[in-house]
Amino acid sequence: MTTMTENASGLREFKMPDVGEGLTEAEILKWYVQVGDTVTDGQVVCEVETAKAAVELPIPYDGVVSELRFPEGTTVDVGQVIIAVDVSGGAAPAQAAPAAEQAPAAPAVTAEVPAEEAKPEGRKPVLVGYGVAESSTKRRPRKGVETPAQQGGTMYAATAIQGELNGHGSAPQQRPLAKPPVRKLAKDLGVDLATVTPSGPDGIITREDVHAAAAPAQAPAPVAVPAAVPAPQAPARVQPQAPAPVASYDGARETRIPVKGVRKATANAMVGSAFTAPHVTEFVTVDVTRTMRLVEELKQDKDMQGLRVNPLLLVAKALLVAIKRNPDVNASWDEANQEIVQKHYVNLGIAAATPRGLIVPNIKDAHSKTLPQLAESLGELVATAREGKTSPAAMQGGTVTITNVGVFGVDTGTPILNPGESAILAVGAIKLQPWVYKGKVKPRQVTTLALSFDHRLVDGELGSKVLADTAAVLEQPKRLITWA
Repeated sequence: MTTMTENASGLREFKMPDVGEGLTEAEILKWYVQVGDTVTDGQVVCEVETAKAAVELPIPYDGVVSELRFPEGTTVDVGQVIIAVDVSGGAAPAQAAPAAEQAPAAPAVTAEVPAEEAKPEGRKPVLVGYGVAESSTKRRPRKGVETPAQQGGTMYAATAIQGELNGHGSAPQQRPLAKPPVRKLAKDLGVDLATVTPSGPDGIITREDVHAAAAPAQAPAPVAVPAAVPAPQAPARVQPQAPAPVASYDGARETRIPVKGVRKATANAMVGSAFTAPHVTEFVTVDVTRTMRLVEELKQDKDMQGLRVNPLLLVAKALLVAIKRNPDVNASWDEANQEIVQKHYVNLGIAAATPRGLIVPNIKDAHSKTLPQLAESLGELVATAREGKTSPAAMQGGTVTITNVGVFGVDTGTPILNPGESAILAVGAIKLQPWVYKGKVKPRQVTTLALSFDHRLVDGELGSKVLADTAAVLEQPKRLITWA
């Protein structure tokens, strides 16, 4: 699918590409350019988040930015135009006027937009108050006429107040700046944002501003109760007793967060896995004192200098040895063809918690790597995940996964399979515990392993052997040599 089109006026349109091999949508996290900016071939113009990763998109030609079709925070389908660039070499088009915040020019923009582009243009006001990132795009002028049906307007009544709450002004004047949770709070408290004095940066209305505006408005509320009483002094007597702050407390007790990006992908994957593959989870508690000693020794080894050496490295190597001894566990279920697909390679997934959520990148061909190579790959995987730069390709094609819940002080768990994989190993916290060692109770370093597997293709015997072999290697690390 082509990602760009050009019309007779020299305006090229760049479409949202498929950056994840089959993904259908991506969220625009940040624009790096504004309308009127000059761009060059290969220049990064925005950052988008796919179902699992943040990706920077470069523009494939030179020109002047004519239009940004969607604001930051918008989820866009693959194939939709996201930016238009004038490649004719002339001056920036008239659409550049809104970027300079020329309020009088706003009606002219509406007039110049072709009919087929009216819908994307109508979403531009969401740039203000969307709450995704601090950006000058938040102060683009509002168009004089818009329909609440655009950008979520179908969820609310077509009234002026609802239009303001949805991010669509129904009057020519500039719409108050406020993030969606603040607009929701204002709606719940019956506060018109146009009447609120902002105290936030760049004139943004905060929760405190809404509460402050709600307090005087709610104070006279009890007056309505005695309104039918003939005595005129009754309202004056009741008014000072109104507990104004009570209603504002309820408005801040809940926060609604849109499900999108990594969270949406994780939810879909976990639901699909849990209700497709019949899960079985087995547990084993093992003395890993010798493994911990080996970790300390490897840290001093000259061949491991500069590499990431930790217990997870040896757990990964132990699991790879167990898979080598029990290769049938490394498989997947092909529902369409009713076949079990045995894998003669191991792409070892490592579950990683990142600021954007849980992701599972994998180490390609981990079965063929030496211990130093595995340590290097593991270090690169973790560093890339923490930076939020994991590519979609790095999260595809996994066969077996490890999730290290022990870093959170958790003993064990019942992990859910990554879709398309046969097994996942959970590693619990390593703790000093009393343990019978050589006939005596001694303090030893102990952990609990949990292996979940797809019972359609992994029988209890096979799953038990894989878990037992992994534990045996960690109890006696010399088996990394004798069983290799």
